[in-house]
Amino acid sequence: MPPHHRGRRARIAFSDAAAKQLEAITDEAELHALDRVLVVLSVDPDIGEPLPGTTSGPQLREYTGDVDQVRVLYFVTTLRTVVVVAYLEV
Repeated sequence: MPPHHRGRRARIAFSDAAAKQLEAITDEAELHALDRVLVVLSVDPDIGEPLPGTTSGPQLREYTGDVDQVRVLYFVTTLRTVVVVAYLEV
């Protein structure tokens, strides 16, 4: 079994709803702001705050970037290798 590498980032995936929201973004500055937030989430998926009320399935989390005010609702897979974006606001 290969050793776990500390610098490994999680892969980002989008729900169908989030993918439609992403397609609607046309402003390049908004895309760059979203990209910065997604990089933060891929490096540290636990950075967001857990949303209350989710007891079964993956814990839904919320993260808002400090600089760009991009808000992302997401969950992390069990092995912590994929961050699934469920909703985003730019």
